[in-house]
Amino acid sequence: MPILKAKSTNPAPGWIARGSHPKDYDMGVDSQVVYTGKKSGYIKNKARKPKGFGTLMQSFSGKKYLNERIKLSAHIKSENVEDWAWLWMRVDDSSNKMLSFDNMRNRPIKGTNDWQCYEVVLDVPQATTNISFGVGLSGKGRVWVNNFEFVKVSLEIPTTNLLTDEPQNLDFNEV
Repeated sequence: MPILKAKSTNPAPGWIARGSHPKDYDMGVDSQVVYTGKKSGYIKNKARKPKGFGTLMQSFSGKKYLNERIKLSAHIKSENVEDWAWLWMRVDDSSNKMLSFDNMRNRPIKGTNDWQCYEVVLDVPQATTNISFGVGLSGKGRVWVNNFEFVKVSLEIPTTNLLTDEPQNLDFNEV
């Protein structure tokens, strides 16, 4: 799922509103619905039939985490999510080649849920120059996000990386 650059306002310092159709989504800061602190970020559809997805995101240098396994966690609350929402992280090299990625497509957030902690665990190879992360929404609904945290974890913790080195289950015998 490519992140397309679009003209949009920054919903809060450090955060940018992006996605395949960011104009179909309202992204900003909410001081009424929070998990911790005084504010949370949110995404909600503003188009009657929103296309694509919107993401509230940041990017930063991966220098601090080179050759480490890191866990991104955040608390997310959802309301009437019809398609899906997700926490995501992407690790890129200097040519913007994706080295590792997880957008929770195999464990989507749907429906209405109270605050829950979600996690993404990825390796940060030596070739890493950039780490991007955020929360996304596709379709109708609303999500709030709060309490982002990055921590280095042991190699014994499995990654949630959705990129694979080889094709899988070519004969459909795995269920």
